[in-house]
Amino acid sequence: MFQFISTVFQAYINQNMKTTKQLTLAILLVFSINTSSFAWGAIGHYVIGKLAEWQMKPQTIERVEAILQQQSISGVGVWMDNIRSDKKYDYTYTWHWVTTADGEYDPSIQEPTGDAYSAFLQIKETLKKGGLSPEEERDQLRMLIHIVGDLHQPFHVGKPGDRGGNDVKVSFFNKETNIHAVWDTDLIEGKKMSYTEIATELQKRINPALIQQYTSKTPADWLREAAAIRPAMYDIPENNRIGYEYIYKHYHHVEERLTAAGIRLAQVLEEIYG
Repeated sequence: MFQFISTVFQAYINQNMKTTKQLTLAILLVFSINTSSFAWGAIGHYVIGKLAEWQMKPQTIERVEAILQQQSISGVGVWMDNIRSDKKYDYTYTWHWVTTADGEYDPSIQEPTGDAYSAFLQIKETLKKGGLSPEEERDQLRMLIHIVGDLHQPFHVGKPGDRGGNDVKVSFFNKETNIHAVWDTDLIEGKKMSYTEIATELQKRINPALIQQYTSKTPADWLREAAAIRPAMYDIPENNRIGYEYIYKHYHHVEERLTAAGIRLAQVLEEIYG
């Protein structure tokens, strides 16, 4: 970030920037870059990948990591966010979210370039069918891993009208942000734990009954689960100020979604490569 700021300043200097007002606008431009549409943030995706690894058979992990060219499942979790800077992958921009009014998938209200739900189903079938080049399979697999996580971030299974909560402004411990960003990163990072520490805590709660509960559901059920959490997601006071009480009441939903995503990612990868 600071390297980028320096580059911005240098560009303005080279163009003979003359006023303090212009300098101020340059600074504001840098810090207004919006990353809140990245589902879960890095830590959340790493947690999901680590939980998936712990549920999988060693031989399946070995096969998956070979396809990923010796990268880990948890390590590639944010690759699909990182490629947003590469125009070659612009076609995947809308594959991070799906819109649903009531938890049911409606293709008529999706983006023309696709959505997370349809992309997941398509990529899964493509990988099962095979016949891809090593590079194609690696990239498709990295996308699949990421999209499973996105489909378990409730604001990436958003309702029409508020861009997945990005338009819902809140003050989180006096930081001006939006409710989408709070769920992406703030709730998780506020725990001050590494992704392995969070994953370890969640792993202790996983048992055969919980695995059966989550793996018995279909991807269509995943959308319904996310929609069912909406009353908690939008439990925001009139002054839009949230903090300890909001965390106390709703962080368990974050933990539940991360756990479900990790178990289901393992299930999907075992189905394809196990």
